[in-house]
Amino acid sequence: MTDRHETPLERADRNFLELLQELRVIQTGVQILFAFLLTLAFTQRFTGLDTVQRGTYVTTLLLAVTASILFTAPAALHRALFRRGVKRLIVDVSSRLAGAGLIFLSLALTGSVLLVVDVVLGRTAGIAVAACVLAFCAAVWALLPFGLRRGAAGKRSRAADPPRERPPDPG
Repeated sequence: MTDRHETPLERADRNFLELLQELRVIQTGVQILFAFLLTLAFTQRFTGLDTVQRGTYVTTLLLAVTASILFTAPAALHRALFRRGVKRLIVDVSSRLAGAGLIFLSLALTGSVLLVVDVVLGRTAGIAVAACVLAFCAAVWALLPFGLRRGAAGKRSRAADPPRERPPDPG
C-alpha cells in the first residue's frame, strides 16, 4: 500500500469524493431504469399483463425506487451533517448505503429482465435469463472484488514478510 501522506481528514475527503463519483455513474443507470419502468404502466400492452407479470412489475419498480433512494442518500447525509466534524462517519455510512443500493439495483435489473423476457419469450425463458442476470451481477459486483481483495491482501502479506532463508541442503 502506498502512503499518500494525507491526514485522516484529507483521506476522508478523498474517499467521499471517490464514492460520489461512483454514485454519479450508477445513478444515471438507475434513473434510466426507473424511467423505463414508469413508462411501462402507460403503454397499451400493459393491460395484457397477467397477475405474475404485474406483480413482477410493481416489485421491480419498488426495487428501483429503493436503489435510487440508497444511491442518493449519501448526498442527503452529507447535507444534514455538513460541517459537523463527522466526515469519516459520513464516508463509512455512505459506503454501506451504496453497497445496499447495488444489491437492490441487481434485483431491479433482474426483475426488469424477467418481466421483458417473460412477455417476449415466455415465463420459463424469463426465469432462466433473469437467473443469469442475477448470477452475473453477483459475479461481477461481489465475487470479482472479493477475489481481487483476497489476492491483493495475499500479495501485501507476502511483501511484508521478511525473506526466508533456505534450509541447508542435506546432500
